[in-house]
Amino acid sequence: MSGGDKIPCSVEKLTIEILADSLDQVDPEVIRQAATAVLHYFRDDLGREVVTVDEFTAALEQVLTGLGFQIDGSSVVPSAKSDTPTTAETTTVADVDLIAMAESLGDALELGFFSRLRDELRTRLAAAPRMVRFTGLRACAKRIARVNRWCPRSLQVSDEIVGFLRDCWGAERPQQNCSLLVN
Repeated sequence: MSGGDKIPCSVEKLTIEILADSLDQVDPEVIRQAATAVLHYFRDDLGREVVTVDEFTAALEQVLTGLGFQIDGSSVVPSAKSDTPTTAETTTVADVDLIAMAESLGDALELGFFSRLRDELRTRLAAAPRMVRFTGLRACAKRIARVNRWCPRSLQVSDEIVGFLRDCWGAERPQQNCSLLVN
């Protein structure tokens, strides 16, 4: 705290305190993942065990801004979009629906999914977007695992998809200002 006091708290609790007014406007999973990424950055990348609220807030704001949210004081809102997007807006964020991609493969799901995923990433990066966003991870993982409920097998498939995307992302080496979001 600014007075020098140290308070152990969870990332979720701190994020709720910081963004309480905005939680109904933004997908809670996106906020949770962003807050977890900020904590990972401080703990694992910088090797720090103590982070001030100001440092955490500034880093969280930077991450959310990079994901396309507008930060206004303690309010976070998705960036405004007009009904008819311009060419610049359509190339800013490249969306990929993992569920639709999995369904399009039919019976060849296990054989073709990861090669199709790599091709989709390359195709989207060719347009030089600001962000490549893969949506529907949880439902896609359940479909590939051929289960109806979330279970250890679907969690494993989800981790494999995210790991594969990270590996492909590193191999493709996209431009500096491009972000990858998987949710």
